[in-house]
Amino acid sequence: MPTTPEPARLEEPETPDTTRVSPAQDKRRGTRGGIAVAVALLLAGGAFVGYGVLDAEDTPADERAATPAAEVTYEVLGEGAADISYRGADGDKADVVTNAGLPWKKTVSVPLGASPIVNVTLGEKGGTASCTLTVRGKHVQRATATGAFGRTTCSGELPAPEASVALEGTP
Repeated sequence: MPTTPEPARLEEPETPDTTRVSPAQDKRRGTRGGIAVAVALLLAGGAFVGYGVLDAEDTPADERAATPAAEVTYEVLGEGAADISYRGADGDKADVVTNAGLPWKKTVSVPLGASPIVNVTLGEKGGTASCTLTVRGKHVQRATATGAFGRTTCSGELPAPEASVALEGTP
């Protein structure tokens, strides 16, 4: 049986291995990757900060403005310092001032239906301090604390929002 010669193969030229990266290219690639990661982290951090600044309150501004409130003034008279907690504009939680220098005074808008209240606690050195509560310019209550760790509370009542709207509508 005769054999046929196989056609001669043309040798393909060698192609350079492009999978290897020179040290200079590798360094640039690492730098670019680091920059991309840094930019992504900055954008993410900026988004969180922006969200925190823009959404600082849980209640939308329109809703806060629509909530009827009464102007309440808390005042603590005396000398030295005391821990003071009071119902603020939030209406649901107490705002706290520790080691407040006396005399101390704060005016806030308390939502109707919430009870304005101020608690005063003297320190270890004691002394005398009195709280005063004024609602819409009218004196409501005054109380005094004396001695080491003396305590006192002034509180009042605000009408419910519906009753206040009905009162405003009367001549």
